[in-house]
Amino acid sequence: MSNLTAAAPADPIPECPHCQKPMPLCICDSVTPVENRLGLLILQHPQEQDRALGTARLTAKHFPKAVVRVGLSWPSLSKALGQPVENASHWAVLYLGSARAADLEAEAEIVALTRKGEVAENQRAILGKLEGIVLLDGTWSQAKALWWRNPWMLKCQRVILNPSRPSRYGRLRKEPRKDGLSTIEAAATMLAGLERRPDIAETLHASFERMLARYREVQAEMPELAPKPVVKDRRRGVRRGKRA
Repeated sequence: MSNLTAAAPADPIPECPHCQKPMPLCICDSVTPVENRLGLLILQHPQEQDRALGTARLTAKHFPKAVVRVGLSWPSLSKALGQPVENASHWAVLYLGSARAADLEAEAEIVALTRKGEVAENQRAILGKLEGIVLLDGTWSQAKALWWRNPWMLKCQRVILNPSRPSRYGRLRKEPRKDGLSTIEAAATMLAGLERRPDIAETLHASFERMLARYREVQAEMPELAPKPVVKDRRRGVRRGKRA
């Protein structure tokens, strides 16, 4: 009879109830609350499962009124937000799609588009009346699915970004486009720009840097936290792992 015994299964890594990251990656105790004017709604695709490098819930933890919803579709902005919204056009949806600020010869970091995907006139007036922003959290294809499955987004003001620098993910997660940012970086750019509050960007970027530093610290000891490899999706001609 063999003396060899099967190795006991490893205990599951506990996760933080707030950011839902594995506890070794949680930085919730260092998050600085931010009092801001604009509302923030983050819609996360249900198949977005990158707990290690995802930033949706970390972003929301900074803002008392931020809301994170996981799903594919909602009947209206009010239903998604969980409270009445009088005018959806006073909310912006960040959806890059095929639009690129460089191709549109746009110079501002935040660019409002028309329904035809062209740069809107009266940028200052359009952006100045906004009451909140909607961010789509997921891969490029997942963000596209959220956009098309929620027709009410067409009532909102579509915006794109023209960031001054690429994502801080660096080699940890390759972005296919310069304007492809993490959710926390997108929130930092939009909220700081629209409210003219550079301190908001500084606070969110500092949290993101701490999260990335923590990830690098534990990566060697916990390889199961490594990002999933990018896989070619031949059916749709896209690469999974690209970020919205």
